[in-house]
Amino acid sequence: MPIKDVFLPLVGRPHGPALVAIEKCVAVAADLGARITALALEEEVFERPKMMLPYDRDSADASGSSEAGDMQQLLNAFSNAASRAGIRAQSRSGKVPADQIGAILAEHARFSDLTLVPVKPHDSRTEGIVEAFLFGSGRPLLLCPEHLADELRPEFENVMIAWDHSARAARAVGDALPILRAASSVRVVTVAENKTDAVIQSGTALVGHLREHGVHASFETTKGGGSSIGKVLGSWANSHGIDAIVMGAYHHSRLNEIVWGGVTKTVIGQPPCWVMISH
Repeated sequence: MPIKDVFLPLVGRPHGPALVAIEKCVAVAADLGARITALALEEEVFERPKMMLPYDRDSADASGSSEAGDMQQLLNAFSNAASRAGIRAQSRSGKVPADQIGAILAEHARFSDLTLVPVKPHDSRTEGIVEAFLFGSGRPLLLCPEHLADELRPEFENVMIAWDHSARAARAVGDALPILRAASSVRVVTVAENKTDAVIQSGTALVGHLREHGVHASFETTKGGGSSIGKVLGSWANSHGIDAIVMGAYHHSRLNEIVWGGVTKTVIGQPPCWVMISH
């Protein structure tokens, strides 16, 4: 099924990398030929009424308008990018309690084919929102690393599938088929210290399956060398000019990943490029 309807959450401060990431996310939607819907949310803060002298009112108004201005700047960046790209777009905004932001965004994501998520490196709030999407939306995510936004291309010519033989990885491949079909190069990569028959058979079977969908992929393995799998995948993607990684989320139990770290946590913490991830 083609990707025709994408969702873009807008949360946080409108600093430079965030605005560039919005531009790149809109460009991806345009390249896919999809409609894009943005939802800007900011934290609803309850403040007790204060006694103010008349000459304090201007400063109080300015303080309130500054917070509103952050959300409006994100919306303006989105609208301007959508206008330049000539894409069908719509946007909404609102204030909600901080502990409900992730759940509300995940609920809205259920009505889109794909959610584009700008990711701040090693940011706990961003990681919490991404986890809310993974466990609450039922839809795939495309992570956009803000720290690399200037370098990212909106066209996914070289795509890597991080294949660990799991059901979640298979789900991610199915979700990514429209992107895989459009790619010039698709490489299935498994991190394994030993190239066993089981590893080869699994990778070869996936290549054969993809061929039936018009995707001509290759399969190879790479060794971890003592590094975490997440870091190995990132290094491999960087050294091979990969535009996007396709992977499944939380192969181990979620609690185990949260306590001990894992591939998903590593990639969410600092994506090496665009990352399409499914659970």
